[in-house]
Order: sequence, then C-alpha cells, then structure tokens
Amino acid sequence: MLSAFARTVVPFLGHLTVTTATSRAIAPGSIVAPNHTALADPALVLAALHRLGTEPVVLATAGLWRIPVLGSRLTREGHIPVHRGSRSAAAALDLAAEALAAGRVVVLYPEGGLPRRQDSTDREPGTFRTGLARLALATGAPVVPLGHAGARRIVSGSRLKQLSGIATAPLRRPDLHVHLGEPFHLTGDVSEATAHARTAVHEAWRRAVSHLPSVLPA
Repeated sequence: MLSAFARTVVPFLGHLTVTTATSRAIAPGSIVAPNHTALADPALVLAALHRLGTEPVVLATAGLWRIPVLGSRLTREGHIPVHRGSRSAAAALDLAAEALAAGRVVVLYPEGGLPRRQDSTDREPGTFRTGLARLALATGAPVVPLGHAGARRIVSGSRLKQLSGIATAPLRRPDLHVHLGEPFHLTGDVSEATAHARTAVHEAWRRAVSHLPSVLPA
C-alpha cells in the first residue's frame, strides 16, 4: 500500500529522477539507508525503489499504527513500528533482522527523526543513531546508501507552510532526485560502522543534490 501510494502521488507533487551507482538490482536481504529531511521523503524513497523493482519493508514511527485502517494494513504488509524512546524500541531491530533473513529489503532511516528547522533547503545528513550499524553487523546484510534531495521543497516549515507546500506542489512541480550508491558491508565496532555508514549516505546525498540544477551541495 505504501509503495502504491508513493508511486501514484509523487508524480503529481514534483518531477522525480533516479540514478544508481550500479546496474545491479538491490539484492534480497539488503538494508537501504536513506537520509531523512522531510515528511515527504519516504514517498520519494518508495517511489524510487519501486522504479528499481523493489517493494521494501519500512521501519517507521509507531504513531502511524494508531491511525485507523492504516495501522492494520502496515502490519499486514510487514512494515515495522519503531517505538522511539521506549524499552521496546530495540525490538524493531529484531523484527528487521527476521525480515532480512526472509529475503526482504529493509528501509531504515539512520538519523531517526526529522531535523528541527524551518527552511526548505537541502542540507547534509545529521548525526546517525547506532541502529543501522547494529543491525548490519548482527546480520551481515549489505547496506545500500540512498541520498535524496528536493523533498523539503514539497513540505517544510510550520504546519500552515507544510499544508501550503503540499497544495501548491502540483503547480510548482519541484525537481526531486534520488541516488542509490554502491552496496557495502559494515565492519569494525558499532562506532566505526556508524561513521562509515554516514560517510556513504552523505556521498549519496551529495550526488542527489548535484542533479538539482538550482541547488549546490554544501
């Protein structure tokens, strides 16, 4: 359902282009690690992955499961709720490991939550949490870095500005770009692996930004 929604809605909100650093398809049992910048970026990520033939399992905030109908559909499709700040948060990684073992592709946002800023500019990924490194080291799953740019042109800022951005996006048609980097395996301790992952996602983000002619990478 999430992928179907994304691939239907994103073309109305902007002009999405996708590039990859490899001609190979995303391998079953991979972890896709995107930068996280706006409420709209999961739609960009899912729409791009659909174009590449991948329908992933997504780790998402548990609040979505409290929405009538949506919550049951998310569970039925295998998506994984993350109860941030609770003792059960680590359980999401166990469920993700099971999904990887079953050959599913898992989308995990290494930064966790969204940045607390109001502007619509694209900025480099923030601090990574350790969940990605712990999952990759425990399972041996390859990590596919994903960078995207342009989502904050759809929705950013105050609640009123976000609603206005969504309403006007079909007229403005902002440029949106997603870039997938080369898959790699994390090694070392959790700290080293987290730093390595952030470097790879940062590079994928820079490549995504470089495809938007009106934006210069920081």
